[in-house]
Amino acid sequence: MKIAIAQHNYHVGNITANTKKIIESIEKAKSQSADIVIFSELAICGYPPQDLLEQKGFIELSQKAINNILIHTQGITAIVGAPSINNAEEGKRLYNSAYILQNEQIKKIVHKSLLPTYDIFDEYRYFEPNDIPETVEINGHPIAVTICEDIWEEQPVDQPFAQSRLYKKAPMKKLIANQPELIINIAASPFSYNQEEKRKDILRRNAYEYQLPLIYVNQIGSNTDIIFDGASKVVNDNGEIVAQLKRFEEDFQIFSLQKINKIKPIKAYEGDSRIKQIHDALVLGIRDYFQKSGFKKAVLGLSGGIDSALVAALAAKALGGENVHGLLMPSKFSSDHSVKDAEQLAIKLGMTYNIVPIKDIYSSINEAMKPVFPTDNQFDVTEENMQARSRGLLLMAYSNKYGNMLLNTSNKSEAAVGYSTLYGDTNGGLSPIGDVYKTDVYKLCEYINTTEEIIPWNTINKPPSAELRPDQQDSDSLPEYNVLDKILFEFIERKQSVDDIITQGFKSEDVKKVTRLVNTSEYKRFQFPPILRVSSKAFGLGRRYPIVAKFE
Repeated sequence: MKIAIAQHNYHVGNITANTKKIIESIEKAKSQSADIVIFSELAICGYPPQDLLEQKGFIELSQKAINNILIHTQGITAIVGAPSINNAEEGKRLYNSAYILQNEQIKKIVHKSLLPTYDIFDEYRYFEPNDIPETVEINGHPIAVTICEDIWEEQPVDQPFAQSRLYKKAPMKKLIANQPELIINIAASPFSYNQEEKRKDILRRNAYEYQLPLIYVNQIGSNTDIIFDGASKVVNDNGEIVAQLKRFEEDFQIFSLQKINKIKPIKAYEGDSRIKQIHDALVLGIRDYFQKSGFKKAVLGLSGGIDSALVAALAAKALGGENVHGLLMPSKFSSDHSVKDAEQLAIKLGMTYNIVPIKDIYSSINEAMKPVFPTDNQFDVTEENMQARSRGLLLMAYSNKYGNMLLNTSNKSEAAVGYSTLYGDTNGGLSPIGDVYKTDVYKLCEYINTTEEIIPWNTINKPPSAELRPDQQDSDSLPEYNVLDKILFEFIERKQSVDDIITQGFKSEDVKKVTRLVNTSEYKRFQFPPILRVSSKAFGLGRRYPIVAKFE
């Protein structure tokens, strides 16, 4: 039996375009004599559809799409992820389902059993869990069709004080009683730089435990802040990966069920470093965010600093340098080399740019505020923020005039501790590196410069500074980034307590200061643009903290 894997980039809500992709792959699979073609979780509507699922017309359009696809299933079986209606009198009105379409008929609808409600996931808000997993017989072969989380039952509760498993039930333990010959898992598994190894372990363990080959079908692409990396896999019944589809690209491959156990195992994508993965994910995230939201051009502030340089390089890679514009907005505190570094970068990336000094704007604001400010007014953070907000005003003016989307250039370290100015450098329609710690910003820039100097080495090597007051450096206000980022990682990703972090050898005053800044900066992060998620705990949808909480 020949099985095709269709790994696609779906667009949330764009059911017409998604359906067209699915039909094209069904026809392609038929032309290559495949018996089954498999698509990912909620392929019809895209993942995650969120509250679109509460719209009656959205569900009706999804159902209509299934009927359109049915016409193309003569002589082939298509496994397609889509929401389905729960006709029972009790429970949520929808299921997260896999439609088994064969010979222009709905042969069976398999519902998802384990509904994740952690991090970015909130499936129990919309879907009813399935309590009775059933195998599906396709061309005489019993197959265990599972949906993403259904094979993740052994993961632990993601809390530092809990050791128990997250789920009480295991769908595969029920399905194995029906003696299936194959496990199929359709997924919408988001990218994070530590997710791939977890996936491999889960897939290997299931195949080995049940002594069955396993086909895992993921999607690629970005929907708002969530990025999918694909890397669909085929695993033999000994728990060895024998094939893997491309990462961050659409792909289509066909495998013979009878030959899976005869394929030589591979070491999937050995050599893809964590930094390369993050780079590729961010490029895809920027490209899809623009394409799917209808924007073609970007604008950003080029300060000559490393953060704006990295965002510019990523945007130029994703959109083409000719579609990225930079505004260089020196203040009276900006160094000459910062302007030169920014110009050098723009020229290297093929960007257009303008130099728009903010000195006069800043002076005008100072003059206008004289009647309001104290007569003995001293320069402080107010004056620093006035400069940042002047830049934000100019960037938004350019965005309004030419229709370029403004890219935010804040990194995760800054966002975490509130080292940013509301309505200034927090402005933007998208935050490409808001989930990238400063230490990784340096590594990404070095990666971009692997074969040639794209980002000026002077930008990378000079001490980081906002240049909003004389001789300012980030280390004046914060611990050195190699210390700060480690504390932040323990507090944000690992959810460790202040005392636990201190016992690891960090200075007590540093830990208390950093964690206090994180806790008191929630109101700023709440007003951030969408942040592309590349870690296991990004700011935004996956990290929900009350703004007015007092917790120290």
